[in-house]
Amino acid sequence: MLGKTAGGLYWMFRGLERAENTARLIEAGFRIALTRSTDPASDWRSIIVAAAQKQGFDARHLEYSSQNVSDYLLREPSNPSSVLSVIKAARDNARLVRTALTTEVWIAVNETWMVLTDLLKTPVSEADLPQTLEAIRHQSALVRGALHGTMLRNDPYNFCRLGTFIERADSTARIVNVKYHALLPSPSFVGSRLDNVQWEMILRSVSAHRSFRHAFDDDFNAASIAEFLLLDERFPRSLAFCACNITSNLAALCPTGGEESGSLKAARALQARLQHRDIGSIFEDGLHEFISQSIIDIADIGTRIEQEYRFIS
Repeated sequence: MLGKTAGGLYWMFRGLERAENTARLIEAGFRIALTRSTDPASDWRSIIVAAAQKQGFDARHLEYSSQNVSDYLLREPSNPSSVLSVIKAARDNARLVRTALTTEVWIAVNETWMVLTDLLKTPVSEADLPQTLEAIRHQSALVRGALHGTMLRNDPYNFCRLGTFIERADSTARIVNVKYHALLPSPSFVGSRLDNVQWEMILRSVSAHRSFRHAFDDDFNAASIAEFLLLDERFPRSLAFCACNITSNLAALCPTGGEESGSLKAARALQARLQHRDIGSIFEDGLHEFISQSIIDIADIGTRIEQEYRFIS
């Protein structure tokens, strides 16, 4: 497959996943802000930091508020990672690789672009924010369903899934990192009711609340929830699930009997790192440090993929 086509598919699905994950990240901030009204600016600042958007945001806004943060992450034209920006880029990439897509996938992507462009043409009020975030997630799910239901399991499909799982792994790590970046008033609150309520909000933001209940008999607590979101290979948004699928998609792209690519070796290393850890040791060594290293590893795999397959973004 030509690098131009492979790159278009990869970046199209990275963009679609990023739009959904941005919505999830905003929802995490929105939910957590409801549990601590004394310092909402700190909560919203943590969302911008987790999204790696602090420099761009600070250049345009002086205050970390619900309106400023959501508007910057959803609608800001100068922000290349805003939902409007990535959806437009995804649609442009879909047009570029139209012949590699089924009609159903193209229609779903084009519809997503039209719906979200209309929905985000004006600032979103705080009252309308939950409904808007749900619409973004819904449109992403429509495209994903069209992909699963109509695409051959071949190289184009593998590049689509690589884009999804690279982006999703990064997002899950960042959403968990939100919890410990600047949320608790002091370390003495770790393990408190406030701590556990905030962890429950994180679960809800990644649509994991019901799944967690099926997987664990425990009450909501930091260790169980972090284990579920980072290490449980059964949950499709966990870091471990994403690493497993990145590895399998890269393996499918390697020639039979050929030498493994650098990206595949790096993906196997990340997968092994997640498989051979327990949540207790991660907390002992530092959850923030573990997640930060995981984000670096995911970015390295993404860079290797782009270089090996000669992508253009």
